[in-house]
Amino acid sequence: MVKPGGSVCNLDCVYCYYLHKGDLLQHTPHPCMADEMLEEHIRQYIEAQTGDEVIFSWQGGEPTLLGLDFFRKVVKLQSKHKKPGQRIENDLQTNGTLITEEWARFLKQHRFLVGLSIDGPREMHDRFRVTKGHQPTFERIWEASRILKRFAVPFNALCVVNSENSRHPVEVYRFLTSELGAWKVQFIACVEPTEFRKVAPQHWDAEKMPVVGTPRSRPGTPDSVVTDWSVDPEGWGTFLCQIWDYWYTHDLGRVHVDVFESAVAQSMHMPSQRCVTAEFCGKGVAVEHNGDVFACDHYVYPEFRLGNIADIHLGEMAFSRRQQDFGFSKRDSLPRQCVACPHLLLCWGECPKNRFVRTPMGEVGLNYLCPGLKMFYSHIKRDMPEIIRGISA
Repeated sequence: MVKPGGSVCNLDCVYCYYLHKGDLLQHTPHPCMADEMLEEHIRQYIEAQTGDEVIFSWQGGEPTLLGLDFFRKVVKLQSKHKKPGQRIENDLQTNGTLITEEWARFLKQHRFLVGLSIDGPREMHDRFRVTKGHQPTFERIWEASRILKRFAVPFNALCVVNSENSRHPVEVYRFLTSELGAWKVQFIACVEPTEFRKVAPQHWDAEKMPVVGTPRSRPGTPDSVVTDWSVDPEGWGTFLCQIWDYWYTHDLGRVHVDVFESAVAQSMHMPSQRCVTAEFCGKGVAVEHNGDVFACDHYVYPEFRLGNIADIHLGEMAFSRRQQDFGFSKRDSLPRQCVACPHLLLCWGECPKNRFVRTPMGEVGLNYLCPGLKMFYSHIKRDMPEIIRGISA
């Protein structure tokens, strides 16, 4: 995941996990990936690929702040460095506020897949996704979706499930699919420890980890281990279960919901489609605007810096022993409760960045979302045989 503009954004979303990176990593006020660094990244990334398809993921901050000329350079450099027979694809994660018809023409021409960040209907979206002046943003994102549809630019809806919209699961889902018109939907659980701006994952104080199910392990209490906007563990489970029921009845085979599709695939003993439910992680390295490389998009902290592409080849860092150890530790650090769990092969302890509560027996490293994940996987078990039969028929 490339952050060509660092953490700079034109919005000030309350729950954003990346806005503080500029201060944490001591970036310049207006970071932008220099032309030489951009070409070096593109060249190294293509060199390190062994398949016929190479996918670049552009994120932020807000990458569209860099302007269309920056991305015109991107596609030109990709064409320059691609190997014979390779197909280059791009995806762009954006808040949508700067999307114009000119942007849409470019995105369509160069086959960009767009991820559009939107948290549901107006009142739910505007609860946390606001401008620097704390003004609502829904109208601008809605207009962006209309422009993208008018120019037939494929886009996914990325919804951050937080303490507010998690209470209205079917309403959120129906808005994203029926009104917004997205047929691919990604739900991201909003989970941030209270000290996320300064303390890296796996560097928490073990003595302060609460036991799962206690008040401190849920949002909304004065001494909670997470921010107030984080989704409640059981709220996450309820959210997924209610949407699953609606999706299973109305949209199975029509709407792609990432967490559902991956659960089906894993139930058929196929690989996870999502890093958070895979047995191993470590494939989603993050490249900052200055060429610094980090173990993961959610591990952009000094403790997880792998190096810089000006000094070490990107492929070497991605396949380094240090990064392999990072990836394997997802499985190897699971508490005993997870290893014995009947849902292990669907969950694999979810994302390690969320493993900051204790098991009932006091063992550290349990995932904060565990109660909700158990609820969801137990719930969908009844429908899975019929889905698998339909796929296999």
